Amino acid sequence: MIVFDRLWRTMEKKGISTYQLRERCGIDSKTIRRLRANENIETKTISKLCDALGCRVEEIMEYRAD
Repeated sequence: MIVFDRLWRTMEKKGISTYQLRERCGIDSKTIRRLRANENIETKTISKLCDALGCRVEEIMEYRAD
């Protein structure tokens, strides 16, 4: 399972709110809900998140065995 716990920690460290993230990435509130629920998202969204936060993939998500 892919989890996005690291995304919320990275956002906190950088002082970025979910509203700011939505504006920077051009993503909607439904995508934020999907991230919070660790549901599937597109790889282009992951790329947008990394660009907006200036970080690497491993700073926003990780794999955990079920």
